[in-house]
Amino acid sequence: MDPTDFTTRLSRDRLAAIVRGRSAHAALRTVLTLAEEGVGLIEVSLTTDGACDVIAQAVREVGEDAFIGAGTVVSRDDLLRAQDAGAAWVVTPAGGDGVTAAVEQGLPVLAGALTPTEAVSVMATGATAVKLFPASLGGPAYLRALKDPFPDMPLVPVGGVDADAATEYLSAGALAVGVGSPLVGDAAHGGDLEQLRHRARRFRSVCRREEPRS
Repeated sequence: MDPTDFTTRLSRDRLAAIVRGRSAHAALRTVLTLAEEGVGLIEVSLTTDGACDVIAQAVREVGEDAFIGAGTVVSRDDLLRAQDAGAAWVVTPAGGDGVTAAVEQGLPVLAGALTPTEAVSVMATGATAVKLFPASLGGPAYLRALKDPFPDMPLVPVGGVDADAATEYLSAGALAVGVGSPLVGDAAHGGDLEQLRHRARRFRSVCRREEPRS
């Protein structure tokens, strides 16, 4: 997946799931369940137990049904490990070596930033889009304020985004939303997958872009 394809997919799906778990087995089951429910962009945080093994197995099992990314990519070593595992895109909590290495390797990168200066900086480094994090500090009103001076900046709020907030962020101009625990719940720790399916359907319904009427 190249950066242009990634941006197109973000714009279409408007949802990226974030899986962060204590159990590699549970994390993999969570990823596969999300893919079965039609979630097409799924990030596995490198803080997950056995994260690179989870990414590699997920890539093999989901095929073209979903694009598996690696999250919490901080260093060049993180990036190379994630790339070797088959990650198609990466997410960083901030600017720095993880962003630079991803750009050098040609991988799409959703780079973490909060302030206007940070957002401009990561985009100048070559980030594909800005992970507005932690979005809960400013909420949809803050994102809307950022869009005033930067109307074309691709912003993806992450952190405390539940289904109701997702609607507000998208209405405020977000390209997509990144959602962790409000979507995944305890599934990545071994929790109920049926409840995960219900939450996935809710978020997909909220984020689905309405097709124009003919």
